[in-house]
Amino acid sequence: MILSRMTLSRRKLMGLGAGLAVLGARLPAARAQAYPAHPVRVIVPFGPGGPTDVFARLMAQKWSEQTGKQFYVENVGGAGGNIGTARAAQAAADGYTILVNGGNQAVNPSLYDQAHYDPIKDFDSVSLAVTAPAVLTVHPTVPVQSVRELVALIRTNPGKYSYASPGAGTPPHLVGELFRLSLSLDLVHVPFNGGGLAIAAAVAGHTPISFGSTAPAVPHVKEGRLRALAVATKTRSQALPETPTMAEAGYPDIIGESWFAIFVPAGTPKEVIALLNQMTAQTIAQQDVKERLAVLGYEPVASSPEECTARVRMDMDKWAKVIRSAGIKAQ
Repeated sequence: MILSRMTLSRRKLMGLGAGLAVLGARLPAARAQAYPAHPVRVIVPFGPGGPTDVFARLMAQKWSEQTGKQFYVENVGGAGGNIGTARAAQAAADGYTILVNGGNQAVNPSLYDQAHYDPIKDFDSVSLAVTAPAVLTVHPTVPVQSVRELVALIRTNPGKYSYASPGAGTPPHLVGELFRLSLSLDLVHVPFNGGGLAIAAAVAGHTPISFGSTAPAVPHVKEGRLRALAVATKTRSQALPETPTMAEAGYPDIIGESWFAIFVPAGTPKEVIALLNQMTAQTIAQQDVKERLAVLGYEPVASSPEECTARVRMDMDKWAKVIRSAGIKAQ
C-alpha cells in the first residue's frame, strides 16, 4: 500500500511537471496575444510630411486597425535622423517603442563623427518593409539615350557636368558617388535639401543629371520632362518598368536603393518581434497599401527579422567604404 501510494504520488508529480512544461511553452504566445495592452509609440527620426513620416503613419494606422490599440507617430527630427534614432535605442525594450527608419540607420554611423547609437547592438530588427531604387535621370537636352552614352559624354567633357541628389549621405547620393568613383568620372555633386528639390533642379536643367528617389522622379519621367536611364537595383522597378537596371545597362556593380525598416530596442521579447513582423507582412499585403506604396514608388518586401539585420550589416560595410573613398561628411 505504501509503495502504491508513492508510485501514485510520483505519477501525479510527473503529470504536474508535464502540465507546467506545456503551460510554459504557451506563455510566450499568451503574452504576444495580450500585446499591445496600451498605446504604442512609433518614433520617426524626421519631421512630419517627409517620406519616412508618410510611410510610418500608413503602417501605424493599419497596426491600430489590426489590434484595436493605438499606434501613434512621434516625430523626433534632427541631426540627419540621429536624435530620434538614439532616443528609440534608449527606450524600454518592452514592445511599446517602435522605430521606423530608412537607410540612414546603417549609413549615419560612418557619416557622422558621433551617431550616438549602434545599428546592430542597440536594435533588434522586425522587418525590412519596402525598398525603392535610386534612379539615374537626365534632362532631355542631354544628348544621351543610355548609361554608356552618358559615361562617354562625361569623359569627353571633364568637369562640365553635375548631378543632383537629395542631400549628402542619402542613398541616391551614395549611389551617385559609387557611379563616379567606380568609373573614375569627373562629375560634380550638387546636394539639395530633399528629393523634390533635387528633381526640380534636374527638370529645370540647372543640374542636368540626377540620382534621385523614385517617387519624385516618376511623374517627370512619364511627362517627358526627364529621361530615365537606369534604376540601381537588380530587378526593374514596378514604377518604371521600361527603364533598364544598371546591370542591364552594363554596370552590375552600381547597385543601391532606399528602404524603410521596422526596428525595436535591443532585448524586446522575441514573441513581440514575431507578432510585429507578422502584422507588418499582413499590412504590406493589403491591396490598398500596395496601391499606396506604388504611388510612393516603393516595392513591398516584408522580410524576416534576420534578413533585415543582414541588410543593415551589408549596407553598413558597403557604404562606409564609399563614404571614406569619397570623403563625404555630414552637412
